[in-house]
Amino acid sequence: MGLFSKPEVIILKESNDSKNYLEKLQELLSKASGEVATKIEKEIAIVKAGIVGEENILFELKNSGLDLVVLHDLYIKSASGLTAQIDFLVLTPKYFYVIECKNLVGDIELKNSGEFVRTFCVGNKTFKEGIYSPLTQNYRHLNVLKECRSENSNFIIKALQDSNFSDVFKGVVVLANPKTIINDRWAKKDDKEKVIRADQLINYIKKLNNDSKDFSLSLKRLEEIGRRYLEMNNEERPDYLAKYEELLKESENKMICPNCGGELILRTAKHGNYAGNQFYGCSNYPECKFIKNI
Repeated sequence: MGLFSKPEVIILKESNDSKNYLEKLQELLSKASGEVATKIEKEIAIVKAGIVGEENILFELKNSGLDLVVLHDLYIKSASGLTAQIDFLVLTPKYFYVIECKNLVGDIELKNSGEFVRTFCVGNKTFKEGIYSPLTQNYRHLNVLKECRSENSNFIIKALQDSNFSDVFKGVVVLANPKTIINDRWAKKDDKEKVIRADQLINYIKKLNNDSKDFSLSLKRLEEIGRRYLEMNNEERPDYLAKYEELLKESENKMICPNCGGELILRTAKHGNYAGNQFYGCSNYPECKFIKNI
């Protein structure tokens, strides 16, 4: 880049996998009913939230006014079999950022122990629940990336790569829901600095880069490095849809309650005039008292 060149964002990989997965889920939903439909609807809501969150982050990156190389949805697998699905790998002239995107409904409390607690409302009720730590997930992704990066290198190069990995790669968890409030008053300083909102992301990158005294890489060099990481991308992804296809297949062989969508189960009357007779009763009994006589 020349001295007065306009900053440029190069997108080496922009994912459509989540949208394809969403379309397949919606197709399955049109064939499902009852509990299976409820489970698919829940997964659809999660996937939609994830797509919106990642689009929010991508928008921030594209409009950052910085020289960036971006790889969105990078799936890597090490020789030892460890895998990581990295939401964003963002290469900047100073640091390389491994971004874990979370689009969560509700507010997040980050405790001193590193635990994440989510508080959210449904109707007039307030719920509080612990969630799997995105920081732990991000740390694991960094370790898998480190392992993949050092594979197929000779001993000397590998030692150099391992020693400077943490100096180059920065992990960060980005909460993409603009309504989310982060309560990190009691969190450890290191944890607190790594959990931010999407609207803070660009300023976060700018601050870390501006504070660095290291040599800046050119955009051309960043693109070359980015293409090397793109070569690590594994197109063979886990088949998340298979679980719901199997549930639908099983449900097609079951009798479904027309009242509540529960499964009809073969039962035998134990009392009264019909003792000994068999009938189909709803699995949600006593809430649902539907009966189908044989």
